[in-house]
Amino acid sequence: MRSSSRRVAALATAAAATLFAGLLGPAAAYADTPPSDQISSDNVEHVANVPKPDAISNTNSDLAFTGDYAIGGNYDGFVIYDISEPESPTIVSEVLCPGGQGDVAVSGDLLYFAVDYPRANDECGAPSVPVTDPNGFEGVRIFDISDKANPQYVSAVRTDCGSHTLTLVPGDAEREYVYVSSYSPSASFPNCQPPHDKIGIIEVPLDAPSEASLVNEPVLFPDGGHRTTTGCHDITVFPSKDIAAGACMGDGIIMDISDPVDPVVTEVVQDENFAFWHSATFTNDARTVLFTDELGGGGAPTCTEEIGPERGANAIYALDGEGADTTLEFASYFKIDRHQGDQVCVAHNGSLIPVPGQDFFVQSWYQGGVSVIDFNDPTNPREIGYFDADDRIDPDVQNNDTWSTYYYNGYVYSSDIDRGLDVLKLTDPRLRAAERVTYEEFNPQTQPVYRPGR
Repeated sequence: MRSSSRRVAALATAAAATLFAGLLGPAAAYADTPPSDQISSDNVEHVANVPKPDAISNTNSDLAFTGDYAIGGNYDGFVIYDISEPESPTIVSEVLCPGGQGDVAVSGDLLYFAVDYPRANDECGAPSVPVTDPNGFEGVRIFDISDKANPQYVSAVRTDCGSHTLTLVPGDAEREYVYVSSYSPSASFPNCQPPHDKIGIIEVPLDAPSEASLVNEPVLFPDGGHRTTTGCHDITVFPSKDIAAGACMGDGIIMDISDPVDPVVTEVVQDENFAFWHSATFTNDARTVLFTDELGGGGAPTCTEEIGPERGANAIYALDGEGADTTLEFASYFKIDRHQGDQVCVAHNGSLIPVPGQDFFVQSWYQGGVSVIDFNDPTNPREIGYFDADDRIDPDVQNNDTWSTYYYNGYVYSSDIDRGLDVLKLTDPRLRAAERVTYEEFNPQTQPVYRPGR
């Protein structure tokens, strides 16, 4: 999330009234970076960058992966990258479909896209409308990406307060689900009335995705939270364990999702140092959960000595028990100690580096760059690598402002708000085993269990 007060921010600019998707000429990556010790640690190598295309030039947001492709969300739509050669990625297609936020999740031939700023209707060419318009559309758009060079719009599902983020939840052979997280800023928005203590659950028939529909809106905080919790920002599911972790404004939660249409909250924690519970990640054994705090809403300088190491940080919790007996016990905080002055710097999206039996994490910190974290000892996490393209260090390097950073099939991919797509290679021997773990599909908020050779 770029701003906690998303609806107070200016609406995304509508660039055109039609969907644009097509095969473009190769967008060559470049690797002419300055010496690594100027912008990164010795064990992190910057190997490629693909600048944002002109047609999709708004704020870059989240990433999802399928086969040899990365899909990058943007407030204007999404971009599909061919990453079959990770050090020379190219753009395959661009889809112009403005709606704000642009979180993405991929499932086979389907792509789910979050719409968080109201449009006149659910079509890609619909213009923006005021947030006070009761007929404005917000929610989730669905695309068919079986032809990566020519994605096709399928349908959309409207949800209260739109879709700030979304999470793919596997179902069975006939259906899957999308958890929609959003929140209500004030009573002045007709389609987003507080209290908004619920999530939306969309059911998608796999043989007829155009018939996707909202099937439940479970209230997660019927008795209120530590603070006024007006919805969840993001949810990460761990399907193999039938559990989910929610970062819900003023609360961190664990849910039992054995019935994906009717999730049950089993544990709730608060933290006086957390301003905005933003996202969550389980360890591979699901014994630890890492939550992030987006202090300042992604618009304030928080990596400063004055703010300190316990705010705008990660909080690591030990997870114990099952079902109603689930407990979260605080273990420690982690925050990068590379102070960033007046630059925007706060904990944001990341994923595990899949080293079997070990706990490593790669994460975005906006203008704080990319951090590689060892939290094998959850009481003593530490940074072991970083990439920080800082033009204060070298004027030939454009400042980074990275939204999401994920490890996928041997490389790290960073969705930079301004720079486009950055690709990094980790050369640390401690992380080498991750190269033997490969995925056919990866949505970071739908965590797989990994093992060598898979």
